Amino acid sequence: MTIQRVADAGIGAKNRSLIVAAAEKSFAQNGFKGTSVQQIADEAGLPKTNILYYFKTKQELYMAVLQETLALWNSHFDQATVEDDPAQVLASYIAEKMELSRTRPLASKIFALEILNGAPNLTGYFDQDHATWMRGRTDIIQAWIDRGKMRAVSPEYLLFTIWASTQHYADFSAQITRLRGKKMLKADFNEATCELVHLVLAGCGLQVPEAYRKSDNA
Repeated sequence: MTIQRVADAGIGAKNRSLIVAAAEKSFAQNGFKGTSVQQIADEAGLPKTNILYYFKTKQELYMAVLQETLALWNSHFDQATVEDDPAQVLASYIAEKMELSRTRPLASKIFALEILNGAPNLTGYFDQDHATWMRGRTDIIQAWIDRGKMRAVSPEYLLFTIWASTQHYADFSAQITRLRGKKMLKADFNEATCELVHLVLAGCGLQVPEAYRKSDNA
């Protein structure tokens, strides 16, 4: 590949990232129906034609935002194996999702709105790729149970509980702020993460890894 092609590829990747970030903000504020390509272009500071060069339709861009969100959430849990320590894997998974609720709350809110509306735009990808991902993760959890590494719990319900608990801090941030009388800072998220790790791992009969022990993070 020539130097010019490398440069062009870099610019293309930067523009796509900029556009997806602008779309994330616009969709979170206005929803799918209330957002136009022009609004996204204005948010990104690019001509509308640039947006349509990388993403042919608003639907395609919306799907890119949703898929990126799922990819971020799945994270290192993708690489978990039967040989791994379930306590460490689950604690890390919870911590990663809590950090994303802190740093990428808009992505979570877009996904929540999509699901609340019946997930009309996720039919193909969600029912196939993400469902396959979930089956793979529940199989790993079940294998840990079968090997006596953790208490017998429903793998599906365990994942649903983790998702609901971690995404709550993004989707219901306004409620949390109103009830606490102040916004959650990074230290508050760290404390909430340790609490959640304790609750989930205790239910699974697992010992909390040292990094998440409350006495060490007080």
